[in-house]
Amino acid sequence: MIGEFFKIFKPKDRIFFYHFEASAANVLKMSEDLMAIVATSPGAQRDAILERLEQAEHANDDLTHTIFIDLARNFITPIDREDIHTLASALDDIADYILASGKNLELYDVGETDDTIVELARLVNEGSRIVQMAVRDLRNMHKSNAASEFVVKINSMENEADKVFDRGIQRLFKEEKDPIKLMKYRLMYRDLELATDKCEDVANVIESIMLKYA
Repeated sequence: MIGEFFKIFKPKDRIFFYHFEASAANVLKMSEDLMAIVATSPGAQRDAILERLEQAEHANDDLTHTIFIDLARNFITPIDREDIHTLASALDDIADYILASGKNLELYDVGETDDTIVELARLVNEGSRIVQMAVRDLRNMHKSNAASEFVVKINSMENEADKVFDRGIQRLFKEEKDPIKLMKYRLMYRDLELATDKCEDVANVIESIMLKYA
């Protein structure tokens, strides 16, 4: 009878993992649209991609809100409540910066993008793909070595993004004569690089969770 009683308090509710996986998949799809939009000239096609990004970001906001509601309703959770909140917020941050990077093209009236923007968008996609794999593996949180692999991959991506950003800034100040255009591209670079930072943040949160439960 005592065993049956304690089963009530055993953290069986795995719904949070489904929410995290849905959010990570959404972020990955947004990163694919980000690569598409930076490769597209102004016009109807770019507008359509931006609309998809906005819808996807709103969907991610809804997912994050759902996680917070379920967190309030569930007394027992599969991982610490603080970790659930932190991971949900970190995933949402990636979506926010991907959308911001896409919107910047219109806000700053950027016609054609350059190699730095295209490469940083690619790295955001790479980071989002690693994040999705890490989130999927969260169900196997007792395998801490898996967490280390994801962190190594994401750190490598983020280091590459830093180098691309630095080279881009150096080239801008060396070659660009139009100060307005220089400012626009610098801001574009900044938000794209921050999106890669947010990918790294998610990987770090997942590593912390996996190590805690190893």
